[in-house]
Order: sequence, then structure tokens, then C-alpha cells
Amino acid sequence: VYILRCADGSYYTGLTDNLEQRMGQHQAGTFPGYTHTRRPVSLIWNTAFPSRTQAYEFERRIKNWSRAKKEALMAGDWESLRAAARSRTTAP
Repeated sequence: VYILRCADGSYYTGLTDNLEQRMGQHQAGTFPGYTHTRRPVSLIWNTAFPSRTQAYEFERRIKNWSRAKKEALMAGDWESLRAAARSRTTAP
């Protein structure tokens, strides 16, 4: 699972079995989609999982996270991550 920073400052979350190859595809604009028009992109966070199923479940979860929550994850700031999670669940 990886997170990219796009040229417009937005984040893209993805999943791959071969990060180096996938980064080349993002940079080249090989596939139409979110990053195609937001190049260049920079890899800012990634982690591996023991199974593709676990990776897929985590990718799906963080795609819906707020920007603040993703930034806390990338920084390894667990307290801010918990606070961002609490603030979304208590919002009106």
C-alpha cells in the first residue's frame, strides 16, 4: 500500500505487488485515472502486508480518510491519527 503526493498537492492511495514498476507507470501516465493529469507524483509513504487481502482492506480503509488523518499516518503521529479519527466520529 502506498501514498503519492501529486503535482497539485493532492494524495493518491494505491496498492501494488511491485512498487518500482507501479511508480514508473504513474510517472509515465501509462493508465488513465487520477494521477494521469496530476503528474509528476512523489512517493511519500508505503508499507507492506503479509497478504494481498490485508493490503487491499487497508488501502480501501485509508482511501476514505481525511487529509489530516493520512498526514498523521505518514508522519507516524499516532496521537494525531487517533484525534482525527475521533473528530470525524463526533462531527455533527
